[in-house]
Amino acid sequence: MNNSLLVLFAAILLHTPVSATDDYQRNWNVDVMHYRFHLELRDDTDSIDGETDITVRFVTDGISEFSLDLIGRDPGAETGMEISDVSHNGEPVRFSHAEDRITISMASPSSVEERRIFTVSYKGIPADGLIIAENMFGDRTFFGDNWPNRARHWLPTVDHVSDKATVEWIVIAPSHYQVVGTGRLIERTSLSTGYQQTHWGSSIPIPPKVMVIGAARFAVQYVGTVSSVPVQSWVYPQNRDEGFYDYAIAEKVLRFFDGHIGPFPYEKLANVQSKTRYGGMENASNIFYSERSVSGNRASEGLIAHEVAHQWFGNSVTEKDWHHIWLSEGFATYFTQLYNEFTQGHDAIENGMRGARNTIIAFYAQNSELALIAEQLSDPNRMLNRNAYQKGAWVLHMLRRQIGDEAFWAGIREYYRQYRDTNALTEDFQRIMEKASTQNLQQFFQQWAYVPGHPILEGTWRYDTNAGQINITIHQTQPSGNTFMFPLDIGISVSAEVPTRVETLQMSSAVETFTIPVDSEPNTVTLDPDTWLLFEGELSQQQGDVSQR
Repeated sequence: MNNSLLVLFAAILLHTPVSATDDYQRNWNVDVMHYRFHLELRDDTDSIDGETDITVRFVTDGISEFSLDLIGRDPGAETGMEISDVSHNGEPVRFSHAEDRITISMASPSSVEERRIFTVSYKGIPADGLIIAENMFGDRTFFGDNWPNRARHWLPTVDHVSDKATVEWIVIAPSHYQVVGTGRLIERTSLSTGYQQTHWGSSIPIPPKVMVIGAARFAVQYVGTVSSVPVQSWVYPQNRDEGFYDYAIAEKVLRFFDGHIGPFPYEKLANVQSKTRYGGMENASNIFYSERSVSGNRASEGLIAHEVAHQWFGNSVTEKDWHHIWLSEGFATYFTQLYNEFTQGHDAIENGMRGARNTIIAFYAQNSELALIAEQLSDPNRMLNRNAYQKGAWVLHMLRRQIGDEAFWAGIREYYRQYRDTNALTEDFQRIMEKASTQNLQQFFQQWAYVPGHPILEGTWRYDTNAGQINITIHQTQPSGNTFMFPLDIGISVSAEVPTRVETLQMSSAVETFTIPVDSEPNTVTLDPDTWLLFEGELSQQQGDVSQR
């Protein structure tokens, strides 16, 4: 998703990595395997008719009830869902619908690994989740917009990232709409009533946050294929030419990620102009972009790269818990920078990471208590902050520098291979990268993921003529008192005609003093000349040659 077009050992003991959990009450003994959503959309009302077949696997025996999320209709309210029936094998089962949870009571307790299919019939006007509104050209549209937990406004689900399932959509809508949905097109049939039935389905498990449909008047272009995956553009017909031109770049983006990460995880890549509230929303196999994303000059190439990267990270490899959202947003942000580096050169990623660093510094000035994994937060919307995006990207950038490109890409590919279509936590990613690099990365992940802030450096340098060296003193002055350990590049420049010499020093305490031999007095000495470190601060020259004292 894109919102805007969005420690030494004492510290280690205080911030031990744990598998933090958000506040969703998940029953881990119940696993939804498949949703089959039957929906009817109409023009004369915003009310939808729904019937959902839910295939449930029971992990243990003796389970007699389980719950689903569905926002109910309060007395006197216009919006919310009303359930008419819940059944199993055609027979009604007892249920209650209170506090936006459906509790289904089964006639007989479960057996281990047993699967049962339940059908929930309901109707109502969604307050959220399914956006029913006129688009920028005045046409009526329907667009799912579930992130982070808004599927429950219109779909009975276990509405949490940790429960993945396969999905089918059978949508009946007036025949002037085209319907796009998750996975591959199975059926499109004109009905005698002036309606059309469209059936989409995917055999690849995904979380509810990225399973959606869209219904609107569309112009559809089949752009091409990448490794047998079809790439499509679905745009409003009024801006057909501009939309087709803008969204066609997705084929190039997909080719880059497919070649560097691993096979694309889904049946197609459809890029859809929509009414999403976000700049882009990474719905699995059909990305929804803001309707304002179409410009005719490919101004949204970076946005498209971000959302396409999410198909691997966020959709296929999904954070198991919202506190680890950086595994989604940080990855998509950094992989956008990697795409920019590939298409525009290394200067592009340096410029992008400098901008991200400035953003983090400004964010931290107002949110100094928040680590990358902010366990004190419970609302996913609050976790969707600059740490998740820009700091997450910086963690990957610094990791790449520490372990090298070969190990970095090998680790990324292995991480995707092992956790494809499942869920992961930060410690899972750490374990994979340690194996790929043969390095112990405990200190790295500890200080950058679990401890708030970043190094704030105050340094001085002075040239010593007699010794033929520069003397450098650097203080870590971050107010938290946490001391970071990191490699620090020093850029030494003697003239504009001579390339900057880069020396790498190791910071391991709050104050460090270094000497670097030089052939002549430098014009400038700078910190991090190649943009590999998340920090703030500067290095200033002390006046006067040491030999003159």
